[in-house]
Amino acid sequence: MKVAKFGGSSVANAEQIKKVGQIIKSDHQRKFVVVSAPGKQHHHDEKITDLLIRVGEAYLTNNTYDKDLMTILNRLSQIISDLKLPEQLLTDIKTAIENALTYVKHDNLDPLKAIGEDSSAKILSAYLNTLGLPATYLNPKDAGLFVSNEPGNARILPESFNKIYQLRSQEGIIVIPGFFGYTIDGQLMTFSRGGSDITGSIIAAGIKADLYENFTDVDSVYSVNPHIVKNPCTIKTLTYKEMRELSYAGFSVFHDEALIPAFKEKIPVCIKNTNNPTAKGTMIVAHKKPTARCVVGIASDTGFCSLYVSKYLMNRELGFGRKLFNILEDEHVSFEHAPSGIDDMSIIIRENQLTPEKEQIIISRIKRELHADTVKIDRHLAMIMIVGEGMKHTVGMAQKAATALADAQVNIEMINQGSSEVSMMFGIQADGLIRAIQSLYKAFFE
Repeated sequence: MKVAKFGGSSVANAEQIKKVGQIIKSDHQRKFVVVSAPGKQHHHDEKITDLLIRVGEAYLTNNTYDKDLMTILNRLSQIISDLKLPEQLLTDIKTAIENALTYVKHDNLDPLKAIGEDSSAKILSAYLNTLGLPATYLNPKDAGLFVSNEPGNARILPESFNKIYQLRSQEGIIVIPGFFGYTIDGQLMTFSRGGSDITGSIIAAGIKADLYENFTDVDSVYSVNPHIVKNPCTIKTLTYKEMRELSYAGFSVFHDEALIPAFKEKIPVCIKNTNNPTAKGTMIVAHKKPTARCVVGIASDTGFCSLYVSKYLMNRELGFGRKLFNILEDEHVSFEHAPSGIDDMSIIIRENQLTPEKEQIIISRIKRELHADTVKIDRHLAMIMIVGEGMKHTVGMAQKAATALADAQVNIEMINQGSSEVSMMFGIQADGLIRAIQSLYKAFFE
């Protein structure tokens, strides 16, 4: 029994949905299907979800949204027409949008944001039936996806999984919209962006699938960003830990939390291409055999800053770290990494969390309350993550990476190795990122 999730590019238009239909038809084990909202058809196109958000924002500010609404309806109308499906589908979708607008609030556009995925699921289930496949649209509430009351950042509740498991006994193909669930009292809540992957992972875990297939627009996962390195190596097999590290550090294949439900149940995941479904793709598994090349990938992300705090004999001061992190918590700032020395500590923070106002408050409080000798913030940092479970058994990995960065004339601002020894992270100035990645790829893969 398989769960197949199809991303936005896979349902962007009728031609893509026809490919999805053939993929589902080719394997009777693909019993559960999860879909995203229609994505971009080409580079200059817009995603349906982005258009829905604009409609909601205009509605709340009493501005006109007719143009964006017409774009949405025309796009969906074209898909429905090209698939030769009943026009009633479009009427139902238009009514759903009108109803959703009555529920949106300034701090919660979720009822409207979910329309894209919901429409995709209804369209696909109707199309599968025209192919002679017995398919049923299933709303997440009826599927048992109960979530926390956190608009735009909902989390699945543990009691959901027993309810989802009962879906195994249903006949035919079940098509479920991704991206959203319902609170216990019936309010619609969306996951964070990329949330359809989360839904697919939850369904796979809930029904205890043999395989979770995630169909996208690439044949497999690349070892490095192909926009930085031309024709990089592909990755045939990854472990859960490696994928988690890579997706956190900027790999765009998955939202970094998306696969956690499947990982917990040790369900293998296969990343496949809707446009080339016979390609083997990349398998993500709990364990794999060691290989000669221990590094599987190099990921990177920008938009970081470093809060540096220094105080003589910091290591002897009881509760210093707790007090420091309490100040960040008071200002609603979370941290990413915190490498430390005897008398100093660097806290890596996403730049978008640290507004100039918060920066001044935090610096003032650290100086006043902790009597720090030095407090400063360095912005415009990039993080590079070198990932591979085999690294912990291989001597000289840090030296190899440091030499590659030196060859690229990039200075290391920070180095941190995870306690799991699956990854090694370097902080550098963002303007040297491309040189650094290209040099590291040459060192580890060429």
